[in-house]
Amino acid sequence: MPHLPATGGRDVHTVRFPVGRPPATVDVLIVGAGPVGLAAATELTARGIRVAVVDRARTATLVRAGAMGHTPRVVEHFRRWGVLQRIREAWTYPPEWNRGTRLVTSLTGHELVPVPRPSFRGSGAPEHAADEALRRPQTVLQQVFLDHLAEHGVGVAGGWELQELAEDGEGVSAGVADVHSGERRTVRAAYVLGTDGGSSTTRRLAGIDREGDHATEKRLRLIVRTGDISDRVGPAPSATNIVFNHRASGFLAAVSPREWRVYAGPYPLDHEPTEDELLAIGRAAFGFDLDLELVSATTFYHATRIATTFRKGRILLAGDAAHVRTPGGNLGEGIGDVANLGWKLAAVLAGHAPDTLLDSYDQERRPHNRRVADHSLERSRRSQTALAEIRAGGIPDDADLGDAAVRRRAEIGERLRRDHTGGAGVTFDERYDASDVIWYEEGQLASEPGWRPDVYEDDPRPGHRAPDGRIDPHGSTLHDRIGTSFALLVLTEDPTGRPAEDSTEDPTGRPAEDSTEDPTGR
Repeated sequence: MPHLPATGGRDVHTVRFPVGRPPATVDVLIVGAGPVGLAAATELTARGIRVAVVDRARTATLVRAGAMGHTPRVVEHFRRWGVLQRIREAWTYPPEWNRGTRLVTSLTGHELVPVPRPSFRGSGAPEHAADEALRRPQTVLQQVFLDHLAEHGVGVAGGWELQELAEDGEGVSAGVADVHSGERRTVRAAYVLGTDGGSSTTRRLAGIDREGDHATEKRLRLIVRTGDISDRVGPAPSATNIVFNHRASGFLAAVSPREWRVYAGPYPLDHEPTEDELLAIGRAAFGFDLDLELVSATTFYHATRIATTFRKGRILLAGDAAHVRTPGGNLGEGIGDVANLGWKLAAVLAGHAPDTLLDSYDQERRPHNRRVADHSLERSRRSQTALAEIRAGGIPDDADLGDAAVRRRAEIGERLRRDHTGGAGVTFDERYDASDVIWYEEGQLASEPGWRPDVYEDDPRPGHRAPDGRIDPHGSTLHDRIGTSFALLVLTEDPTGRPAEDSTEDPTGRPAEDSTEDPTGR
């Protein structure tokens, strides 16, 4: 039984990968036991595919966790895989700290853009989706996926490093080695899926290059540890904040009751800030002097690097192995990768589709990732410009309560409101308009409105996500009904679903709309 701390969730400070040997043969070998790799194993297992997962590491730790925010689109996949409730229950800080994303001068400072407090009379389900976004660190996802996979007899082996790949017409021979004992094994697989991060060994061994500009500066994601600060921040501080002051900027987000994520930078690529310098930024984000311990510092860049192909023969890439970019949603894009790839691998392995179906994975996901990456980089640049202008105009000290300071904070808040644009298109509009396997009627593709990061409309045309929402009084959603199957949607006003006498019309005389959906909800 997992230890249940005061948060009511699970203790996921350290996630231990199972100890064992990879099998000799498998349908798909997944290299990398991060959230994307384990999600891929979950997706493929649900389709009856024999998978195994190897990872060079033996553990994953909370204090080096990256992405924490998961969009409603990602939550749809959690729900489809049957793990959403487990993820919801795995709080790593008290749920009372979840008060939305606040824009503040510091944790104990002034709110720049008011956020409505949680209420029993909330707005209900989010637009376009059945479930809200949620925040959980990567280690939560890894532990939940590991538990789920263990229940389904899926082998995950920590401490095994991929060293060789040899492909032939029938499959791939993957040479792996135990990083501690040196024992070597060969795993024979029909396909190998690399989900082993930005420095992917799978990508290197497959000889796949990357394209995109290198960063000209770097930033750091810090984890700092506090003592008991409830006397200053209260028993339920806001867990998710974006800070704007002269020393700190960006996220100040709780990952546990004592550990917080703070951003630092930008810095020149060759600059190594001192620990004292980083801790001073952390204290500025909190807004008061406190004892802090620097637990970890991870470098990240505002730049885009995308593999030149997501498929080379029987080698496939997903997640950071395929694309890295400005932080903000990249884990979700990796989840989208494996959801797109899963049904295609299942169809090919079952003999229901030719191997060339897998070409559509690259045709669909790579342009989509490029589109989102370009938007994210431009958004980051606009944010940095706005921060520089706000700082140049002055940010009053938190202790300054004078009329001029109040007016200036209101000006800053108005600037932030004015600059804010929604991200519905980034979240939901995974259109695949360059795919060879999607058929359009004459002129249909040319008539589509262009992709916009801030706009999304449910669209029944090919290559778009199927709309989701509750479709019966008992709470079932359309995606619940589809699950991992294919579905034919017949949209009529007759609740029995019986065809009208003229099969081209519904009883109202309007043309019937029908669409074959793939299991990912497209």
